[in-house]
Amino acid sequence: MKLTDAIIDVFSIDGDLSRHIKGFRPRDEQLEMAQVVAEAIESKSTVIVEAGTGTGKTFAYLAPVLLAGKKTIISTGSKNLQDQLFNRDLPAIKKALGYSGKIALLKGRSNYLCLERLDQVIAQGVLGDKSVLTDLSKVRRWNNSTQSGDLSECIELAEDSPILPQLTSTSESCLGSDCPNYAECYIAKARKKALNADLVVVNHHIFFADMAVKENGFGELIPNAEAIIFDEAHQLPDIASQYFGQSLTSRQLFELCKDINIVYRTELKDMQQLGNIADTLQKIIQDFRLLLGEGNQRGNWRDLSKQSMVAKAFNLLQEKLEFLSEVIKLVLGRSQTLDSIFERLEAIKVQLERLAETNVVGYCYWYETIGRQFGLHITPLTVADKFGSQVANKEAAWIFTSATLAVGADFQHFCQRLGISPHKQKILPSPFNYCEQALLCVPRYLPPTNRPNTLTALGEMLLPLIEANQGRCFVLCTSYAMMRGLAEYFRAQSELSILLQGESAKTQLLTQFVEEKHSVLVATSSFWEGVDVRGDALSLVIIDKLPFTAPDEPLLKARIEDCRLQGGDPFNDIQIPEAVIALKQGVGRLIRDVTDRGAVVICDNRLVTRAYGETFLKSLPDAKRTRDLRKVVQFLQNNQANEL
Repeated sequence: MKLTDAIIDVFSIDGDLSRHIKGFRPRDEQLEMAQVVAEAIESKSTVIVEAGTGTGKTFAYLAPVLLAGKKTIISTGSKNLQDQLFNRDLPAIKKALGYSGKIALLKGRSNYLCLERLDQVIAQGVLGDKSVLTDLSKVRRWNNSTQSGDLSECIELAEDSPILPQLTSTSESCLGSDCPNYAECYIAKARKKALNADLVVVNHHIFFADMAVKENGFGELIPNAEAIIFDEAHQLPDIASQYFGQSLTSRQLFELCKDINIVYRTELKDMQQLGNIADTLQKIIQDFRLLLGEGNQRGNWRDLSKQSMVAKAFNLLQEKLEFLSEVIKLVLGRSQTLDSIFERLEAIKVQLERLAETNVVGYCYWYETIGRQFGLHITPLTVADKFGSQVANKEAAWIFTSATLAVGADFQHFCQRLGISPHKQKILPSPFNYCEQALLCVPRYLPPTNRPNTLTALGEMLLPLIEANQGRCFVLCTSYAMMRGLAEYFRAQSELSILLQGESAKTQLLTQFVEEKHSVLVATSSFWEGVDVRGDALSLVIIDKLPFTAPDEPLLKARIEDCRLQGGDPFNDIQIPEAVIALKQGVGRLIRDVTDRGAVVICDNRLVTRAYGETFLKSLPDAKRTRDLRKVVQFLQNNQANEL
């Protein structure tokens, strides 16, 4: 039987999916997508599918690859989606179709507990206050029962716990097969399983990490495949650029110092000079961080590196690393760990040399500071050549899908950024009746933006609406400052349960949101997409303003300058398309099922006062619109009455 015929059978009213999966209902859009995917697999071609919310795109690409029996990589936009796909969707469809192939889940090494690091932390003590010690106890208890070592399973641990960097390895610090814990290593086991699997679920970060490893000739993390599927494909251009560039972080440097000190204290006690240099180097790194400015920020490294104080500190860092290299050369061969450290050191020296060559064109040189940490980055302005050639040269089916790929009805922006020429492009509308199910409001009398009292005025305007809806609300912000400020205001002024992104793990927050009937979740970037809350738990989504990336963000700024030099219009060619896609994602959190009803409030006048506002509105679902918050309250109250 041809694959396309088999697809029609399994998606029919009395097919395998209807018979074996509770609640499955055949959808025309889903069948159409499944056929497009099947055709791509059979012809080894490239296709792009925008599948509106509710299409059922996950089953639409899973069924064809399982039926085809081809070696497949599925890459998702986030670890959260990865877990959902592996733990929920795949088992259901695998059982329904009687699939007997091997399936594996693979994440990046920062997601797995490093047993060697755990031993070191237990032996040397943790860095931080009592809460860090408490978190260590949680991890140790969990380690006694875990099979995978995947830290996302340790649900008691907050996603931003300071213990996590101390318990995970980096590619530089990992000892590989020389590690005393290698036989039990969680990441080694996960990679071995992935290489032997017929279908591997990865995320975009590890897909590009693998591509970079293969390009450098250092082996592979994931197997070659006949079908490669990207879910949440709109994220690909930004993630790809990270892996086709260069990065050096303070974490890499601090860990180098830490590991040198461990070797000195345990294996080479006669080499006091090693400990002295490591301590000196640590002080130089800390001083360098202070020169980059206070708080969390991003900026242009080309400009900053020309400042005399920064240039002097950068040269000093290079000199000390060179001196350290000469000292280690004297004792090479005495310690496997130190030999590995030497290789890391040489790689860091090369990175610093590249960071000093700021005259190379086609790249953005930028820095970022987060708390006491910093990163120095070289990022290509476009990945189109590199990624496009990978797609063109690899004989496989390439399937790109997301609910948000097109701007209007056009895929041009997405295709240009990735350098791909698809054989087929398809837009499948959502089966939901947005006109009946949803209301879109851009309120009148919004407070002026960027004023000292903007946050309070916005909180005052929104709180009566949130309370009228008895919570059941997402407040999606475009900045951490607005997120924290609004959460603080709501907590001070309301009895509702206010949940804040970062205070516990993402999955735990979502569970709490659903279980606590009248709660409000205030969040930013990571909750704009990949979050699926159905039913009456969520009936109101508030967005503080249009999600334009700040024009002084160094990478965007560099892309804008490059676009201008090539005669383009950066605002229309770059900024608007990317903001449109981000807004579509945020709005898409509201209606997740045919029975869902609710309102979206976007607190940005530009939607109605600027000409480009129409581009945004045309890209959004066809909901009823109003500018009157009272009508939003009425709509939501009518929904509540209908629920009773």
